[in-house]
Amino acid sequence: MFGISKMKWVREPRNYSINQESVEIVTAPHTDLWQRTYYHFRNDNAPVLQIETEEKFFSFVAKTDFSESHRRFDQCGVALYLDSENWLKASVEYENEKFQHLGSVVTNRGYSDWATTAIPADVKSMWYRLSRREDDYCIECSRDGVQFSQMRICHMLEGAGKIRFGIYACSPENSSFTARFTDMQVTECAWKAHDGQQPDA
Repeated sequence: MFGISKMKWVREPRNYSINQESVEIVTAPHTDLWQRTYYHFRNDNAPVLQIETEEKFFSFVAKTDFSESHRRFDQCGVALYLDSENWLKASVEYENEKFQHLGSVVTNRGYSDWATTAIPADVKSMWYRLSRREDDYCIECSRDGVQFSQMRICHMLEGAGKIRFGIYACSPENSSFTARFTDMQVTECAWKAHDGQQPDA
């Protein structure tokens, strides 16, 4: 049974508020999650609020509000953080007054990748649904919390057993904003088994 009270911090932020309906995180400047690829740096200081589970099949839904984001790379979204070198995240990252990056990062054994699409800068809320089928994961997004669109299917090399998942927010540059999370729930897995070609023997 999901409950905000069961969630625990990885790197508790200085400023935040939690009640039974919502979580607000005030990001600190120069906080981020990234490992090695392209940029050749390792950033691992963003706060993540998570719950632990051994359940192999489920979906986690959350709504994010980032009305105050204003500086390049300001971001908030859902995350599955196992350790510094094995994690995933999905979020909207502010770029400029014209557009933002709706995207996801998957990090396996110390190397991150980033897949994005551009969306208008005036989008200031987004729903996410993170689904698990054993050690495979699906990330989806939605503007209304009803119709979800696939962002990514991925495999987590260390994601087969007990995992932790939840929400995060950060400001990689010299910035700070308040990220708000509501409507969080865990449901039966909405990502159904593939009904086409059968698995290899």
